[in-house]
Amino acid sequence: RVTPEALAEVREAIRSRCDSLRDAEGALERVRASQELALAGWREAASRLGDSRRVAAARLAANTQELMSSLGMATGRFEIVLDTDLERAPSESGADSIELEVSANAGQPLRPLRKVASGGELSRVSLALQVAAKGQRPAPTLVFDEVDTGIGGAVAEIVGRQLHELAARSQVLCVTHLPQVAAQADHQFVAAKSTHANATMASIESLDPKAREAEIARMLGGLSVGAESLAHARQMLRRVPARRSQS
Repeated sequence: RVTPEALAEVREAIRSRCDSLRDAEGALERVRASQELALAGWREAASRLGDSRRVAAARLAANTQELMSSLGMATGRFEIVLDTDLERAPSESGADSIELEVSANAGQPLRPLRKVASGGELSRVSLALQVAAKGQRPAPTLVFDEVDTGIGGAVAEIVGRQLHELAARSQVLCVTHLPQVAAQADHQFVAAKSTHANATMASIESLDPKAREAEIARMLGGLSVGAESLAHARQMLRRVPARRSQS
């Protein structure tokens, strides 16, 4: 069912198909050779990537550990462990398995961060990591919970400053009970729970400057807010670096 004019074209198509079938083994060998060449190229590139990662990991781990010390984990240790397996299935991310290891207290061995860190420790290590890696493709939004667990005073103010610095390049959301941390924020909200008709309700309120002073004072002095607490709150808010322009 082919017109005479198309017979020559059909004949060439059939001939080409027959030739490829006769040379199936040769074609398969060429594909295998091409695959081996590509695999060798991937292994070489993966090995170079692993070497670069080790250099970067050592630098990042050292900077992170130094920051952990300033964030209330003075005896903490942090390492980034790379395991390279060039026999694994090729992947665009390379041949490395990466584990973050931490020891929060002196005398404790390094163990995987995902297994041993408490909520507060995880938040502080994450904060240290983000600050150490600043400028390297920041996440659009960072959430820190319990970052102030077990700290206070000067360390709490350092944590607040680091969060404020991160907020220059990412949206930072932080749940905190410390006025030293809350005072560093661009915007402050109060979350509260209440009970109505045997049901528990949660609410969140954005604070204007006046209400914010009162809330910082409450965080400083408890339920009773006096003139001294308010004056201290105003002083803390004035010490914060100039606010970035808001969009």
